[in-house]
Amino acid sequence: MGSFALTASGAALAAVDAAVPALVSDRFASRLMAKDSTLWGADAESEASIRLGWLDLFEGSRALLPEIAGLRADLQAEGVDRIVLCGMGGSSLAPEVITKEAGVELVVLDATDPEQVRTALEEDLQRTAIVVSSKSGSTVETDSQRRLFEQAFSDAGIDAASRIIIVTDPGSPLDEASRKAGYRKVFNANPEVGGRYSALTAFGLVPSGLAGADIEALLNDAEDSAEFLGDDTTDNVGLQLGAVLGGTNPLRDKIVFADAGSGLPGFADWAEQLIAESTGKLGTGLLPVVATLDAPELADVADDVLPVILAPFDEAPSDEATEGTRVTVSGTLGSQLFVWEYAVAVAGRLLGINPFDQPDVEAAKKAARGLLDAQPEPVPAAFVDGALEVRGDAGLLGSSSTVAEALEALLAALPANGYLSVQAYLDRHHQASLEEIRSPLAAATGRPVTFGWGPRFLHSTGQYHKGGSPIGVYLQLTGASSTDLAIPDRPFTFGQLISAQAAGDAQVLADHGRPVLRLHLTDRAAGVAQLHHVISSLAVRGEDRHENG
Repeated sequence: MGSFALTASGAALAAVDAAVPALVSDRFASRLMAKDSTLWGADAESEASIRLGWLDLFEGSRALLPEIAGLRADLQAEGVDRIVLCGMGGSSLAPEVITKEAGVELVVLDATDPEQVRTALEEDLQRTAIVVSSKSGSTVETDSQRRLFEQAFSDAGIDAASRIIIVTDPGSPLDEASRKAGYRKVFNANPEVGGRYSALTAFGLVPSGLAGADIEALLNDAEDSAEFLGDDTTDNVGLQLGAVLGGTNPLRDKIVFADAGSGLPGFADWAEQLIAESTGKLGTGLLPVVATLDAPELADVADDVLPVILAPFDEAPSDEATEGTRVTVSGTLGSQLFVWEYAVAVAGRLLGINPFDQPDVEAAKKAARGLLDAQPEPVPAAFVDGALEVRGDAGLLGSSSTVAEALEALLAALPANGYLSVQAYLDRHHQASLEEIRSPLAAATGRPVTFGWGPRFLHSTGQYHKGGSPIGVYLQLTGASSTDLAIPDRPFTFGQLISAQAAGDAQVLADHGRPVLRLHLTDRAAGVAQLHHVISSLAVRGEDRHENG
């Protein structure tokens, strides 16, 4: 297919050879493009019947282009050229990769950490407009951010309504309230497209276009790809990609992404949300792992790992035989977005699950709301080591008295086919170096390690953590803040909100029998440095064990 290419080897190629002919025989491709809601079984039919609008959205999305361009021109004429996106999950991850690929500035605020929120709020408010993206408007993060910015605009003598742009489903509570409030513009998205499939709808296009990305070219590339995906043929790359994701035997359910200069920065983070939330349910699913080419998971590929390499599109595929199992994909951004959405729908069929629901996402939200309402005292630390307070179940911590011992206890609970999830409820810009602990932890464990920033991961991999294979152990990182922010007309602050979100998710994981170690940084800089030191030492010992074992 012109703007997308795929090569597979080993177990991935065997999956293509085994699964694609059956999909062709079932006419899966043509039935999917015709929006056949029966493709995932009777239990999924009602949900699928209202979630397939992403397959033919091009005409509706193109109708938005002149409105977006006109609004951008008007804002710039007023000296407003800084766009802040208040959105979570699919509402933020797609615009982030679109604008990064385009090389234009978009401030993505998918956080409740008071320090990160304050930075976005205080950086040149005079030239700022916000895009609030939420299908219903009930998302607590985006609602809180909107309230804060609206108050800040007013306090600065700026007409707040003129700086607020809304993207939501038609007829939603947010839609109605925004029109009543007289906000600058309300864009309605296709209600028959779920959040993680919304990259090419108003949710992806409005903030990206206002920031200056070429969203028309994005749609052109996606539509060119869609033309080939209805073909019931074995060379349909969407069927092939779906087969390697969901059809390996035995299932390679850890999908390890590494970017080899694809030119699509952040694409793996978008794909992570799409895959995890779509497939992680009923005790099965696919766990995406965003890694690097030199990651331990790719140096020694385990039997349950599927390496996926994101390659540059302008480089011809190598004719050399690739040893072992590997998938290499390349393409323009528009084609990649659409083909991956298609492929995950294919994988859902092969896994026997409904790729359009997210039954376990709400659990952490409910727990957080309960903690916000009750405002309980913090759980006392089991012990303190340096700048880190340690919390965890007594059965997990045992006699641990140091952070190193607590981490070793957590890693000892890791199953042979398991994974470690690191969840950092901190400022993903100022504490960005924490992402560097992922690879040493993979070296220490010999198992895949994921890293997610809270609370944004709750809208993506959070579904897999509760509904997917029960083989994970969890390291939660939180931190004291030197600042806090009140949320207008709400009885809690951003600091209280993020604390409740972290504690609520830990509670739900524990209720599911998952081991959770919670480390609280009483001083962020000192705590980050301490973590790097401890984990580096664990990695060295872990590598020695693997070499000698």
